[in-house]
Amino acid sequence: MKKRVSVKFAVCAVYVLAMFMSALDSTIVNVALPAIGGTFHVPPEAMGTINIGYLISLAMFLPAAGWMGDRFGTKRVFLSAISIFTIASVLCGFAHNMFTLNVYRILQGIGAGFITPVGMAILFRTFTHEERPKLSRMLIIPIALAPALGPIIGGFLVDTISWRWIFFINIPIGLLALFIGKVYLQEHVEPTAGAFDYKGFILSLTGFSLSIYALTQGTVKGWTSPEIIVSGCLGLVLMVLLVRLELREDKPMIDVRLFKDPMFRSMSFIGLCSAAGLLGMLYVFPLMYQNALNVSAFHTGLTTFIEALGLMVASQLMPWTLKKMGLRRLLIFSLIGTIIVFMLISLFVASNPWLLRFLMFGIGFFLGQTVGAAQISAFKNIDSPSMGRATMLFNMQNRLGAVLGVAILSGVLGTSNTSAGEPVNLLTYQYALFGASIFLIIACLIAVRMNKTTENDPTLHMNLVEKAE
Repeated sequence: MKKRVSVKFAVCAVYVLAMFMSALDSTIVNVALPAIGGTFHVPPEAMGTINIGYLISLAMFLPAAGWMGDRFGTKRVFLSAISIFTIASVLCGFAHNMFTLNVYRILQGIGAGFITPVGMAILFRTFTHEERPKLSRMLIIPIALAPALGPIIGGFLVDTISWRWIFFINIPIGLLALFIGKVYLQEHVEPTAGAFDYKGFILSLTGFSLSIYALTQGTVKGWTSPEIIVSGCLGLVLMVLLVRLELREDKPMIDVRLFKDPMFRSMSFIGLCSAAGLLGMLYVFPLMYQNALNVSAFHTGLTTFIEALGLMVASQLMPWTLKKMGLRRLLIFSLIGTIIVFMLISLFVASNPWLLRFLMFGIGFFLGQTVGAAQISAFKNIDSPSMGRATMLFNMQNRLGAVLGVAILSGVLGTSNTSAGEPVNLLTYQYALFGASIFLIIACLIAVRMNKTTENDPTLHMNLVEKAE
């Protein structure tokens, strides 16, 4: 019994360490972008590639993670993913130019793409269904704390030591997770893993990569350049082929047939647009605050940190607001609230820092309601055999939404810049922040068009509130 308890504790410890490291990395980099750009003499509009390459590789390897864990063993794959992420962090810290940093960030994204789904599979196989609600309430705090601390830790490291330490900080966390996992984790291989959908994997990897490359580099190389036209058209063709291929597969890697369910389809696209707006804003704001307003990286981190606090408060209140307002009303209310706050930030970005921090809290509070409600309601009509592919597809869309947000707002910064090498002015950043709200307007329109009967479905509300609590 004692050994069993120690194994459960070890599984939690390894999962929290790995997720903390991955979640920390998702926000710690943003406040360091101006410093990295200064070191490598890269303009602000081109800094998005640091996040885009990471997010693309993370999203593209998510579909393969579940099959790899079942086929080769969850312990082996999970520890390999942590190793890849940790080694890539070391390489990022020693990068000597923008090209090598982007390559190492892509390697980091590959490791992160395996950490979340495989780690979750290990958790679910270690803890019973009755134990999971309590487990979830315990794990939400350290996992939610990491992205909140990222901007502050990153700002402190950039201002006092070097931007390279935002990557070196992953080394002790990764080594500790590897040590505990090697000693305590138990191997699990699924005999019914089946064959790997390599055609779907290759098409998704190349199609999305080429499309995002064209989208992000169009403003740099010119939208009419042969490189952009060829990569964009080829990417779209490959994605069409991917959809046609997956529709014919019995067990596709990306099950696009799940979009036939109206609830899953609506919540997935709301989640995608919400991720695009939020991650796009979190990319633009630190660049603007430091480059246009000359605020230090540490104080930039203190300001963006408040958004995560609002998100944590929203996660605790969301079951109550969902019960009182209903799904559709809650989504519309929270999205309109976020849109208003985004626009206020774009208008008053040069005002008192405490006003900005209050607005940042508002973003986390309102958008946290949206994200939480969409996440728990998306799978209402999904049956158990399809649940794994549905959760993977939902998470992949959120990651792709983040890519689109950063890519398109990078394009706004690049297009608005009048000449190469000229600093981007404050008005350009304000346009980009206003552009981030367009994603949320699209999400709000989707919520408005939802079937109104779901708003008065007591069974739906009861199930959703139980899951949220």
